[in-house]
Amino acid sequence: MALFSRRDKNTTASDEVETADVAPEEGTDATAAASPAEAVPQVNISMSTFGQPAPAARPAAMPEGAQRVQRGPAEAPARTESVPGLPDNVLVRAALTALPEQPEPIDIMMLMRQLLQGHLFVRVRGDARAQIAEGKQLTMAVSAVGDDRYLLAFTGGDALQASVAADGDAQTSAMGQPVAAILRNVVDGPYAGFIIDHATPGRRAVLPKALVEKTLHDADPAFTLKNLLAGDRTDETPAAVGAALATTRVWVAAGAVPGDEKRMGVSEVRGADGSRHLEVFSHPLEVAVLGRNDRAVPLTPEQLSKALAADAGLTGVLVDPAGPWIMLDREALAPVIALAD
Repeated sequence: MALFSRRDKNTTASDEVETADVAPEEGTDATAAASPAEAVPQVNISMSTFGQPAPAARPAAMPEGAQRVQRGPAEAPARTESVPGLPDNVLVRAALTALPEQPEPIDIMMLMRQLLQGHLFVRVRGDARAQIAEGKQLTMAVSAVGDDRYLLAFTGGDALQASVAADGDAQTSAMGQPVAAILRNVVDGPYAGFIIDHATPGRRAVLPKALVEKTLHDADPAFTLKNLLAGDRTDETPAAVGAALATTRVWVAAGAVPGDEKRMGVSEVRGADGSRHLEVFSHPLEVAVLGRNDRAVPLTPEQLSKALAADAGLTGVLVDPAGPWIMLDREALAPVIALAD
């Protein structure tokens, strides 16, 4: 199938740069058992795919050089420690804070996409370090909502403190785990889902198991690209992302070409200097949250390589335009392009 650009030639790329250092923290995957905690009503999310929220409203005409789609910040916010020694997951925290009182599916997807990087904390009954050393099964804190039980997870130390203050159980310890491990525990364990920051008003959310399962099904098990984009940017970051694209499946945003509805095009960003960057996405959620009603189409590294090799006019790629994002030129993409040889 031929692929055609769907971006206005006057679309420009603007860089919004903030510093960040959000590093995933190693932990131990564990089987959870139930312990009572504050009940939080479930947020019902009715959707079978990630792909079809209502498209964002677009003006009929745009000024010369205007950006067609709002892009998020290039880098994650600076790392914070609400409790010294316990790094907060700033991207998840920001997504939680941005949730409206009555979240729509698109709001939950915005949160879910930021859960594909970094770490969260869990509460463990007793001394987690000693229990791990003794090979014991860990008992993690859960919340009972009717007959369902939800694993509790926390973005940082202040949320952990609020949880302890809410139930008064000081005989617990905190353990940081990569988000991937927590999501797998939710899917593999006896849970209806998980609750983030359950005792922190204005910043808590309930995510059902079905959404977690669907998210993991389409995700790179190591969350490679998302972790790289969420991490501290260095001179080595472009090469690291380029190397990851040579081994990791991505998605492109496909839709009808304006003026020729019979042809399918993929989204790219064009700069005033003539540069062209193909938009690629680490997960279908990254396509859905842009609200453009595009369809996420998977590409293997070999297929991406062929697309780049076939169009010498492509300057490079833009990864995850909703942010954090990065633009790569063909030099950084050398490991990908080499796959076409």
